[in-house]
Amino acid sequence: MLLFCSIALSAQTYKPPIFADANRLKEIESAYPVIDKLYKEYAEQNHFPGLVYGIVVDGKLVHTGSIGYTNLKDKTEATSQSDFRIASMSKSFTAMAILKLRDEGKLKLDDPAYLYIPEMKGLKYLTKDATPITIRNLLTHSAGFPEDNPWGDRQLANTDEQLIDLYKKGISFSNDPGLGYEYSNLGFATLGYIIKKVSGKSYQEYITENILKPLGMTHTYYEYNKVPKEQLAHGYRWLDNQWVEQPMLHDGSYGAMGGMITTIEDFSKYVALHLDAWPPRDDAETGPVKRSSIREMQYPWDVNGFNANYKTATGRSYPFASAYCYGLRWRKYADGMTAVGHTGGLPGFGSEWTIYPEYGIGVISFANLTYANAGSINIQVADTLLRLSGIKPRQLPASDILNQRRDELIKLLPNWDNAQSSGIFAMNFFMDYFPDKLRSEAKSIFDKAGKINSVGEVVAENQLRGYFIMKGEQANIKVSFTLTPENPALIQEYHISLVTK
Repeated sequence: MLLFCSIALSAQTYKPPIFADANRLKEIESAYPVIDKLYKEYAEQNHFPGLVYGIVVDGKLVHTGSIGYTNLKDKTEATSQSDFRIASMSKSFTAMAILKLRDEGKLKLDDPAYLYIPEMKGLKYLTKDATPITIRNLLTHSAGFPEDNPWGDRQLANTDEQLIDLYKKGISFSNDPGLGYEYSNLGFATLGYIIKKVSGKSYQEYITENILKPLGMTHTYYEYNKVPKEQLAHGYRWLDNQWVEQPMLHDGSYGAMGGMITTIEDFSKYVALHLDAWPPRDDAETGPVKRSSIREMQYPWDVNGFNANYKTATGRSYPFASAYCYGLRWRKYADGMTAVGHTGGLPGFGSEWTIYPEYGIGVISFANLTYANAGSINIQVADTLLRLSGIKPRQLPASDILNQRRDELIKLLPNWDNAQSSGIFAMNFFMDYFPDKLRSEAKSIFDKAGKINSVGEVVAENQLRGYFIMKGEQANIKVSFTLTPENPALIQEYHISLVTK
């Protein structure tokens, strides 16, 4: 059983990204049949009882697919409205709640955690010169706790009292705080308790009231008993060539690390919120958390790996560096593309979501099989979508000063007449670049390019660095430049070269 559809649901109540483009969606739509086929084949090959997925573009859930069943006994078909436990994908909600409390002035990220949990003050670290665990350490998996996936996954229903008793008895550390990345479910359970201590509400209540409800995520839960029976996805394990249903754990202190239960339609609104944080801009804040705080969540705070041998599903070499953010994972690929998201895995479930901020797209999938590797297929789908559609990265709008300096440079090229008296160059410029050489280089390049027919807009790398293309009859010319931190900013660096058409 396979269901899929293209839809145009409003993914949020606030304004969509400023560079939404109808033509982009038309290009992306061409990839849907291939994407549906990829998910279907992957689900069959990996014995998924059920799989649901969604594609988010420029703030909207534009395409969904559903394969198999959420309840094998009752033959309940999976849909985009089915509620799946998303495991560690829950962590970013906990991180977002911490940042919202920080923004409200109720905590600081570099506060020692013992200020909020006194039982942590007496912890004995591996060495006497260790620094105390901070909230930032907990957010980035650098608290010194050991990796605890198998153990942590079974603690979901623990009480707050059990969590505090753990600290009272003392913690076994693998590292001193701040000295290394090691994935810790305990760390995020601890953040959940800090949310309670600071806000006066359980983390479930705080997140629901301050993040879920404002986003319209009305079909998202922590306790599975509260999910309508026909919407709840049951979890399974593939064992001895058959599916064995796994027991669902109730909500507890460790739900802050992996207990959320949600639908593709609901989660797409959260994905849209993360995409809408880009680019930085002057628009009014309309989301439940500041855009700057969401960008801070997505920043690679704890670099932890480099994969030089990674290849795409088509065999294309595609090395990447990886890091942990605040409740999010980060990748930077060899071509400069950034990916941000998180996996999720528990007995009975596997999930993953990733956004590509430069492209304004997000990919989500949930499966109800133990530790289902949803990340692998999502990477393949994203790669396929980008390549088949041919869409380009969304362009950062150029600042006024970049546009001004471009116009002033154009007037000087190729002869550089009166450049030194133009007032647009920084004091270093003519110490590092020499007028006679600038002139001869530019004239040679312009001669090869032929008559200049048009000059392109500035492609902004940031608000003080960019380039533009001058289209010639024989070849094109690329002019790049960097401005100084002065006000007004002046040109400190410049390069010119021929580029192929």
